[in-house]
Amino acid sequence: MSRDAPWTERLLDEGRQLVLQAEQQGLAAKLLGGVGIRLLLGDRFDPAFDRPLQDIDLIVRRRDARRLEALIAARAWEPARQFNALNGARRLLFRESAGDAQIDVFVEVFEMCHALPLANNLRWPGPSLPATDLLMTKLQIVHLNEKDRDDCYALLFGSALGADDPAAIDPVRIAQMTAGDWGLHHTVELNLVRLRANLDARPLPSGGAATISAAIGTLADAIDAEPKSRAWRLRARIGERKVWYDEPEEVKR
Repeated sequence: MSRDAPWTERLLDEGRQLVLQAEQQGLAAKLLGGVGIRLLLGDRFDPAFDRPLQDIDLIVRRRDARRLEALIAARAWEPARQFNALNGARRLLFRESAGDAQIDVFVEVFEMCHALPLANNLRWPGPSLPATDLLMTKLQIVHLNEKDRDDCYALLFGSALGADDPAAIDPVRIAQMTAGDWGLHHTVELNLVRLRANLDARPLPSGGAATISAAIGTLADAIDAEPKSRAWRLRARIGERKVWYDEPEEVKR
């Protein structure tokens, strides 16, 4: 067991309990980020992609945000009062009372480099967002780091490709999400190329490179084949001459 294992298990358990308690109170909230990916994959998470977990990330419907805020505070997490007062309509932060962990709550829309309206997928069973949504929260990152790259690999290796299954990655839905937004499409397209190019840069489980490469190819083909909106085509003419993404807000711990 690595030195980070007890910390990881504690955050996994806390994330699981948070969503369970929220559901018991009738609130629509799901996990994302590293905790969400680990809990979604379960036994399908390969140890090759293990990494320390420091945060719990959640998304909640706007109508449930206030009650979730109270629930998290009741579990002895300290709200970042100034940040929450200024940003509470879209994002909430909490810090561990006696540690360094943080809870980051997105309200209705996941907003980082691109805005992803994911709240409609909170109906699925389980503590985490569906695999498709979890992957998209990573593929929308313009400057993909090693941690986020490994999260993508873990999902692409551990999830089947398909539809109508929260444990599967749906190429058609990803294609539809990118077909109306050239900026999101461009970032996802760049990251699929990067993910394929970096497959040889780290140890992978047996069959990992072939499985992940095939999944990337299926996603890329689906994205290319999806009809694009007129707004997408007009924005594509401008390309990278205009910045196509937002710089995520850096939040100090």
